[in-house]
Amino acid sequence: MDGHECNFRIMLNTELGESVGVVGNCPQLGDWHYQNGFMLTRKFGSGDNNEVWHGTIRLPSNEEVQFRYFTCIVVEGKFIEQKTLIVRRWESNVLPRTIVPGNTTHSTHLDLFGTFFGETKVNRGWLTKETIVQFKLFNEPIQMWKKSLRGKTFRVKVTPIGVNSSNTMDDNSIVEDSMDVTEMRNAINSWPIIEVATVNQEESDLKLQEQYGKPLLPGDFLLFQIQVVNPETITFLVDFYAADSSTDIPEHVGFCYILQNNLLQSAGMATVPITNSKHLAIGQLKVEYLIVRPIEDFDCDMSVSYARYWKHSWRGLEVGHRGAGSSFKDALKSCASIRENTIASLAFAATHGADMIEFDVQLSKDMVPVVYHDFHVAIAMKKKTKLGAEPVHHDMLKLPLKDLTYAQLQMLKVYHLKEYDMSQAKFNDDDFDDHQPFPTLQSTLERLEPHVGFNVEIKWTMQLKDGTYELNHPFELNVYVDTIIKAVLQYGGSRKIVFSCFNPDICTMIRLKQNKYPVMFLTQGITARYPDYHDPRTHSIPRAVYFAQQSGLLGINVHTEDILRDPTQVVLVQEKGLVLFCWGEDNNDSGTIRYLKNIGLNGIIYDKIEEFSSKEVKESIFLIEAREGQKELLKLAVPPISA
Repeated sequence: MDGHECNFRIMLNTELGESVGVVGNCPQLGDWHYQNGFMLTRKFGSGDNNEVWHGTIRLPSNEEVQFRYFTCIVVEGKFIEQKTLIVRRWESNVLPRTIVPGNTTHSTHLDLFGTFFGETKVNRGWLTKETIVQFKLFNEPIQMWKKSLRGKTFRVKVTPIGVNSSNTMDDNSIVEDSMDVTEMRNAINSWPIIEVATVNQEESDLKLQEQYGKPLLPGDFLLFQIQVVNPETITFLVDFYAADSSTDIPEHVGFCYILQNNLLQSAGMATVPITNSKHLAIGQLKVEYLIVRPIEDFDCDMSVSYARYWKHSWRGLEVGHRGAGSSFKDALKSCASIRENTIASLAFAATHGADMIEFDVQLSKDMVPVVYHDFHVAIAMKKKTKLGAEPVHHDMLKLPLKDLTYAQLQMLKVYHLKEYDMSQAKFNDDDFDDHQPFPTLQSTLERLEPHVGFNVEIKWTMQLKDGTYELNHPFELNVYVDTIIKAVLQYGGSRKIVFSCFNPDICTMIRLKQNKYPVMFLTQGITARYPDYHDPRTHSIPRAVYFAQQSGLLGINVHTEDILRDPTQVVLVQEKGLVLFCWGEDNNDSGTIRYLKNIGLNGIIYDKIEEFSSKEVKESIFLIEAREGQKELLKLAVPPISA
């Protein structure tokens, strides 16, 4: 076989059950697919606290080899046809490591995990064959009826217990038939993975669960994250421990089970009884859950990731709100002149200097991703009139967008909800294709100038603090999110794209389901203009920061009202290494835009970019950078003319 032997050596500390592998751009390294990567061996007795992993493999001699290191858990079991690698961490620098032809120094070099080209970049893995189940505890979720337990602080521990079946996967034999409940609680296994975080300033990072779980203090948002291969075969045991002043070991006071019939949807809430060791009911647990499944029929590889990538020069970006701006406001002079969220509106913003364009995406009844903001649409019902009578008057009906197919949306005369309130139409330009409402996400990705960036906001119903929802009977959550993500992955090309959503669970899902595009948590924080949402992660900028940090998001997109109320919050975001965008009516002012740029905002979303933009050259920063990059390449390609 042609080629040369290459010795990989890397230093890092692994967690329980982790192995280390190499993936790269040649068949010997899996062609960027981690399942076919080259696995390394741990070298013992290295004499320091860091582990060294190594391996030798023959690689092509006459071509540049690109590669990355990753860590994984190897899952095998009685009912698994072949071993499955679950990616835990991987090197995510935009440019991979390289071995150039003729380089003989790499075999003697000791690499440091995640660090090369002068920076350190390590991302958590994404979902491939496994499913993640999250349990969220907040708003006093534990109620104890026993008087001696009232007012106490408890530690909470979650243990997944496999349900054995001859025709199902057993998640690496979680539970042996001979084990009792005590042994299950105390067992230390590398799989399934149980991690926990308290979403606050001190403990927002997910860490492996300890023997007695995690304390739940008043006001905490406690999040458990469990990775399993087949969640349908798992029951979750939840134990409660109280501090015992006479010993360092907390007292076990009760337990409960979260069963499969408690987890009937992708997201929801369950209330289950807490019993003591004598099986007497002593309280109840109210827990909210999220089930995140991998995208079907789509595999991400390790060739590149922009999930946490943001250049230092990308500051003060101007982002067109719904394209040219919101076209339906109470004050008509503040409205954009082109119907919002149409190809015409998005293109108008692109040609007037927008660096990025923000728009909203949701699904029609037949699962077509379309660009539209409101959950409802208004359609006209024409009243019959006699010949020669007064002009025809239209009565408008309001319908949920999710109940109309894409074909129906294209055929109907559709109005905006503001027009519904006013019972009169503002726009009569539907005869022009680019002005049609409901362009598909695919056509938007394909037709807009490729250098303008996209901020794709996924619309989803939110629960308000009073318990009501913005929209009832939504789609199945995993299918909804998958449909939109797959369209972007398929048609996004080289465009700079950022996902965003007001729903923190959807932000979590987008981050876990793919490894290419970044996600920003869109949040309103402290505001007098909008009602509060139910989820505490939406209630303030600090909480949004801790959530973004815990979930591995690129950053947050906050309501400008909260920034103007307390500009020092910008420093908090920057100190955590997060990107910061802002949105809101306050941005529709040249002075405010200038101020927000000066205090370090990465992106400002506003209406009527042709009016408020201060750019001399009306071009996207990404187009300018691409042109400069081409000039540098030409300099390298064309030799200087000799005298």
